[in-house]
Amino acid sequence: MTGKFLRVLDGEKFDVPPVWMMRQAGRYLPEYRETRAKAGGFVDLCLNPDLASEVTLQPIRRFGFDAAIIFSDILIVPYALGAKLWFEEGEGPRLEPVSDQVSFGKLSDQLDQKITSRVYEALSKTKAALPPETGLIGFCGAPWTVATYLVAGRGTEDQAPARLLAMQEPELFQKIVDRLVVASAEHLVGQIKAGADAVQIFDTWSGVLDPFSFERWCVKPVAEIARKVRAAIPDARVIAFPKGAPLNGIEAVAKQSSANGIGIDWITNRKECVVRFGDKFASQGNLDPLALIAGGKALDQAVDNVLADFKGSRHIFNLGHGIRKETPIEHVEQMISRVRKG
Repeated sequence: MTGKFLRVLDGEKFDVPPVWMMRQAGRYLPEYRETRAKAGGFVDLCLNPDLASEVTLQPIRRFGFDAAIIFSDILIVPYALGAKLWFEEGEGPRLEPVSDQVSFGKLSDQLDQKITSRVYEALSKTKAALPPETGLIGFCGAPWTVATYLVAGRGTEDQAPARLLAMQEPELFQKIVDRLVVASAEHLVGQIKAGADAVQIFDTWSGVLDPFSFERWCVKPVAEIARKVRAAIPDARVIAFPKGAPLNGIEAVAKQSSANGIGIDWITNRKECVVRFGDKFASQGNLDPLALIAGGKALDQAVDNVLADFKGSRHIFNLGHGIRKETPIEHVEQMISRVRKG
C-alpha cells in the first residue's frame, strides 16, 4: 500500500496532507532519551542498527506519522571518508578540520562500507517493521553544509571559515565539494537500495551565501547528486531542503535537481511558493518550530495558516526546521490532530 507521503511526491494532492517532522526521533521523547543512554555516545547510536531502527520507529508508534526518517546524521559521510568525528555533549558535532591540501589529502576517495553498511542495515530493519502505508526517508547533508562543518571542524555562527576558504582557495574548496558530491550520491543510492522510499538532501546553511556562491556551492552540487542518484535508480524520489534560501534560490534548487519535493522553512512566503511552483513539485513545510512550543491557540492558528496557504497544492505538512528538544509532547499531538481534522 502506497501512503499519502509518497503519493504527494509522485504528483497527487490531498485536502488533508500527509505529515511528519524533521528530527521527529529525538530528545523531546522520553523513549529516545532512554535508548540513547543505552547506546552511549551519539555516534554509537547512529551506527547501532538495532538502536537506530528503534528510535526511528518510536515517533511512528507514538504519533502515527505518514513518514519515518532514518535516525542518522549528515556527518556520517565525512566520517566514512576518514574524517574523525565525535560529539561534545551540549555543544554538538566535532570534526578534525579539512582546511588545506594536506588535510584534504588524508581523506579517502571511497566511503568506508563498514560504517555506511550500518546505516543501510538500520534502514532494512526499519522498513521491515513499518506499516506498509508509512514512507521511509533516507538522507544526507548537502555538500555545502557538510563542507562548512568539515572546514571549521564544528558549526559556527555564520560559517565564515568555509566561506573564506571558498573565496581564498576556490580550487581546493571545489575539490572538497566534488568529493562530497560523489560520496553523498553513493550514500543515498545505498539507502534507497536498503529500503528508503525517498531521500532528502539537507542544506541547512544555504542561507548564508551570496547569489553567485549559492549557485556554485548549493544549486549545482545538489543537482549533481540528484543526477547521479537517478543514473543509478531512475525513479528515485528526491526532496531538497535549502534552508534560509530566498524564493528564487529555492526554486532554482528544485528545478535543477528535478526534485519531487522541496523543503520550505518558516520564513518563506507560502502563497508565493504555491504561485511559483504550481504542480511541478511538492512543497514540504513550514510550521515555525517555536509554534509547537507555544501550543494552545497560537499553535492552532499557525497550523491553520499553513494549511490554508498550501490548500489545493501538493503539500507535505512539516516544520520549517527540526523540532526542538523542549517541545511538549502534547503539543505535537495537538498539531497532528489539527492537521488531520481537515
